[in-house]
Amino acid sequence: MTMISTSLRPSLQLNAPFSLFLPPNHIGFPNGSLRFRKIWKHSMCLSLKTVNPVVGDGVLRINGKEALTGVPENVIVTPSVDTSAFLGAVSDEKSCRHVFKLGVLQGYRLLCLFRFKIFWMIPRMGKSGSDVPVETQMLLLEAREDSSVDEGSREVSYILFLPVLDGDFRSSLQGNSANEIEFCIESGDPDVVASRFLEAVFINYGDNPFNLMTESMNLSEGGTPARFLIIDDGWQDTANEFQKEGEPCVEGSQFGARLLSIKENNKFRRTSKGDADEGPSDLKDFVTSIKRTFGLKYVYMWHALMGYWGGLHPNAPGTKKYNPKLVYPVQSLGIQTNIRDISMDSMEKYGVGMIDPAKIFEFYDDLHRYLDSQNVDGVKVDVQSLMETLGMGFGGRVSLTRQFHEALENSISRNFRDNSIICCMAHNTDSVYSSKVSAVTRASDDYYPKNKMSQTLHIAAVAFNSIFLGEVMVPDWDMFYSLHDSAEFHAAARAVGGCGVYVSDKPGHHDFEVLKKLVLPDGSLLRAKYPGRPTRDCLFNDPVMDGKSLLKIWNLNTLTGVIGVFNCQGAGTWPCTTTVPKNQNNAHPEESCLTERVSPVDIEFLDKVAGKNWTGACAIFSFNGGSLSTLPKNRSFNVSLKVLECEIFTVSPIRSYNQTVQFAPIGLTEMYNSGGAVESMDFTGNSSNCQLNIKGKGPGPFGAYSSTKPAFCTVNSKEVEFEFDNRDCFLTVIVPQKTNFWEIAIHFKS
Repeated sequence: MTMISTSLRPSLQLNAPFSLFLPPNHIGFPNGSLRFRKIWKHSMCLSLKTVNPVVGDGVLRINGKEALTGVPENVIVTPSVDTSAFLGAVSDEKSCRHVFKLGVLQGYRLLCLFRFKIFWMIPRMGKSGSDVPVETQMLLLEAREDSSVDEGSREVSYILFLPVLDGDFRSSLQGNSANEIEFCIESGDPDVVASRFLEAVFINYGDNPFNLMTESMNLSEGGTPARFLIIDDGWQDTANEFQKEGEPCVEGSQFGARLLSIKENNKFRRTSKGDADEGPSDLKDFVTSIKRTFGLKYVYMWHALMGYWGGLHPNAPGTKKYNPKLVYPVQSLGIQTNIRDISMDSMEKYGVGMIDPAKIFEFYDDLHRYLDSQNVDGVKVDVQSLMETLGMGFGGRVSLTRQFHEALENSISRNFRDNSIICCMAHNTDSVYSSKVSAVTRASDDYYPKNKMSQTLHIAAVAFNSIFLGEVMVPDWDMFYSLHDSAEFHAAARAVGGCGVYVSDKPGHHDFEVLKKLVLPDGSLLRAKYPGRPTRDCLFNDPVMDGKSLLKIWNLNTLTGVIGVFNCQGAGTWPCTTTVPKNQNNAHPEESCLTERVSPVDIEFLDKVAGKNWTGACAIFSFNGGSLSTLPKNRSFNVSLKVLECEIFTVSPIRSYNQTVQFAPIGLTEMYNSGGAVESMDFTGNSSNCQLNIKGKGPGPFGAYSSTKPAFCTVNSKEVEFEFDNRDCFLTVIVPQKTNFWEIAIHFKS
């Protein structure tokens, strides 16, 4: 189900190494800092300045705006600080599961992130409460001031609803046919009951949706050579009683396999002394060999949160010490409303060998200590949402998830350097809000290279999910094939995603022309600073099915902004929807173009990187077009794209130096995220003689906007030739190959 790798130093360095996925059946295959927050609802630090949400006369008002009407009397508002509050409710009866009405939601454009199946989220847009799906874990509303002026001139603000964890209960949002918003709160254990919930849904208000997410989640601190490799599912010592040799394989029976020991299977070790030339002697020999042979810095191993899909074998000598017992998962009513997942349904059918919670740290510690002894650097831990189905008899889903996550992260901290874990299949808030240390999480369902209809959905889902997940961990955009019809589409998305880059190409099947636009010759990346997210004007549009909207994803580098534009229309439909795509009647949607306006102001916080000497204009470099233009920051231009086409624009604020020079660095123009190459820029001199010193990394053509033709240029103190086009003021300097770091000095004379 998952074939995954990531480019990760868990300390989240901006120039993390490029990574290559190695499927375990190919044994012998020859080949900036970003802050993150952890969510703890009892320790909050918010900073917006206005009034708290209040309920009066059956109306929930936030800063005077009617957010919900028809609010029932049993709904309770608990003020937090400034613009925020918690919503809750009380019942006459104690139960392990309640569904409470919060009120009627109408008159807002809205964006939901909901779990369409147990392990993964996708976005849904709408205009009323009935459009809010079951298992919604984030709800964002757009509020426009009434005005007689045109739509684009109205003041816009945003209201955020985040269902959170309230004690041992976990909440989610949903709508009904009467346009009422409800929250479902459940413990996952019939023995864990309550009737009063004061802090089930966090609500906040602000005029910037990205600041709003950041502040609302600030609840507590918490060649292209590959440098990183994950060995995925297939290395472990397992047995499967549901698959008999010589008999047809029943679909889903693979998820009934159970772990026999913490060690590797026979594929990774020699079975006799006479096999010296037929593979590694053990896992350590294999890992050490591939690190040495291919220059890998990090090797991670896959395992499930419960050890394996089907857990541990209850009677195997290698697992008995952990007291595993066969249990049968029970999926919640909410998640059963959406798409069923074959792996989860199979585990429900075949059962899971559940590790005794009292032994869970011992299991993780034994496993991770063994992997560390084998020269392994960290782990990717999959199938995490399983825990919500096993809470019965163990204090409920939230309590059990917290217990397993605490043990997991304690073991990671004890046995591996830094924060050496990647989380996966963990989109339920039980897992998200229970993580204290984990810094990276998969942000989407799997990449399906053979499913042509899923390529656009994958990019759109990751971008929208990153609005939520990006405030907690670093979103992982999953692998892709570099030799594929949609390779450029995926590669460009990774370039603006602020994520690691990794491919799962088959040996010998690579498109290095694509990879060279992402990965420098030393294996490092030009990685943007933040999680890539949709631009503000895209938040409430459907870039997959409305037939008219392009998806714009923004990010920042040290001195520049970057914006990727993607046509995701006409190539797929969202799961869990009966809506017909607007372009369905087009016989050849792949041949039609859509047009969108793009502006420097689409990039949030661009002024923060521009500095005090910003002229207010920007130099804009089109990657595919190879062209340079200038534009005032509040102006826009049109971009037209066909289905599965994309374009990346580097947006560099033009800075003024003395009275003669205006300058804007573009970066390495043959890289998708060209501005990621530029690390600093300083100005020295006077009105007659001056120079700009620009530091960065990577070889190739360096481009910049310069209002004045330089007198001469140097790279690492050696004078070099340069080109200057007077028509668009495009300056180009070639950084020699094999140059990892450089300082370009551009000299001007009046």
